[in-house]
Amino acid sequence: NFSQVTEFILLGLSDTRELQVLFFIFFFLAYAVVLLGNLLIIVTVRTDPKLSSPMYFLLCNLSILDICCTSITSPRLLVDLLSQRKAIDFEDCMAQLFFLHFVGASEMFLLTVMAYDRYTAICKPLHYTAIMNRRVCWLLASACWAGGFLHSIVQTLLTIQLPFCGPNTIDNYFCDVPLVIRLACTDIYIIEWLMASNSGLISLFCFLVLVISYTFILVTIRVHFTEGHWKALSTCASHVMVVTLFFVPCIFIYLRPFSTFPSDKHICVIYTVLSPVLNPLIYTLRNNEVKASMWKL
Repeated sequence: NFSQVTEFILLGLSDTRELQVLFFIFFFLAYAVVLLGNLLIIVTVRTDPKLSSPMYFLLCNLSILDICCTSITSPRLLVDLLSQRKAIDFEDCMAQLFFLHFVGASEMFLLTVMAYDRYTAICKPLHYTAIMNRRVCWLLASACWAGGFLHSIVQTLLTIQLPFCGPNTIDNYFCDVPLVIRLACTDIYIIEWLMASNSGLISLFCFLVLVISYTFILVTIRVHFTEGHWKALSTCASHVMVVTLFFVPCIFIYLRPFSTFPSDKHICVIYTVLSPVLNPLIYTLRNNEVKASMWKL
């Protein structure tokens, strides 16, 4: 890249000192909850033989992705909240953009696989162990990570080849595609539609697959309702909550022209911070098996 810009200036969430202190406390506590909660889930699932079903294997992968997702943005945000000048090098900005989309897309695919797992367990219980065996689980998890990598490398290559020679101010607390490409010194009409069709359509497609899966689950539970189905419904309700918080902001931000809409940095907090915080809370406090294993551990 032959850009004249060597660094970008992040405006952050606020320029008021008092609010920056409050934000630092909030995001520090949120980051601590994400790290401790998800690490506890990973250790619990790995050490308890009772938690060897595909659902907990996928949950363990989700915890790893949540830790990675929040670690990409939160540490730098915490440092910037205590700094006067919030600058990020061009190379660091591109790296943050790459890993954020890599982990984010992988989590989208994984949440879709988790919905398929719940659909198979509830709608086809007699065939569940044959369909969701360990080999299939490893293949599905690997496909999620590979799909996230392919999505991210496309986004990064489209961004890194753009020339940047003018303004270098990003109205957010991290580098993301919509905010970075609008600073380019060239016409980005085609590129922004390529990126919107990439990120936005992936978000929308995964969300529609999730909605269809849960629709089949609700129909099955309504027709054949038992005490076991009530437990499944409770599990799916918490899953729907996480899915909604994660997908709706992503669809809103990425499935539209980037240059014609203002920055939505406060909406970004939902899927970069709040969703990873809620995952360990929902999957532990609403799951008796996980809670019992944690107390035993």
